Amino acid sequence: MAGVITASEPSWIAPFTGLSPRCFGKLVTVLRREGADAVRKGRPWSLPLEDRALLVAAYWRTNLTMRQIAPLFGVSKSAADRIIDHLGPMLALQPRKRFAKDTVLIVDGTLVPARDHTTAARSKNCRYPTSHQVVIDADTRLVIVVGRPLAGNRDDCKASEESGAEAAVGTTMTIADGGYPGTGLVLPHRRRKGEEPPDPKQTRIKSHKQAPARAAHVFARMKTWKILRDCRLNGDGVHHTMLGIALMHNLALAG
Repeated sequence: MAGVITASEPSWIAPFTGLSPRCFGKLVTVLRREGADAVRKGRPWSLPLEDRALLVAAYWRTNLTMRQIAPLFGVSKSAADRIIDHLGPMLALQPRKRFAKDTVLIVDGTLVPARDHTTAARSKNCRYPTSHQVVIDADTRLVIVVGRPLAGNRDDCKASEESGAEAAVGTTMTIADGGYPGTGLVLPHRRRKGEEPPDPKQTRIKSHKQAPARAAHVFARMKTWKILRDCRLNGDGVHHTMLGIALMHNLALAG
């Protein structure tokens, strides 16, 4: 069965991955570094590494079912499922361990609807989402850390610690919104009774107003990969998907 989509034709890459051919080449390099193209026992892969990487990215980008995406690459449904399970964890974003002294980070949470109810939990919108704490660089808007997924009804204050995001940033200056009291993060100023309102032109006040918008822009860009709107993967699949999309978001943003 011949496939329709192939990475050998550059015109297929941008619509199905959101990456330029140059950035897609960097993605394939990451996979080779992780040993995705190493010779292994058993039947060899029916697709070259470039096409397998394109299949995973296209699955995340379009959120098609296995029955729909497999014929596009000329493989069976079970083969497409194995490719995604094999390459998905290899595309995981590696958290940064060292930060410059003047680095400023922003942390915020986002919800990803999931079909696996062992991880998700019913929230106010009557769906079953998972909660993900995401740390971004305030200047570059690159994703630095993605915490482990938690139940969607968990508040951000507890989720930042339980997901591991708080420990990953250490003592680096991190800005958050008012939903993180008592966490030691830099929170927006709250005027007390009888206190004069702060000067809106102050740098700190201005940066706090911009922080939620910067995080929202990052989430909006990441959710152009439609699997983050309704994830059908079970177990660690939603976490690996979130980390992989964070990596592709960084590649697309850095060019």
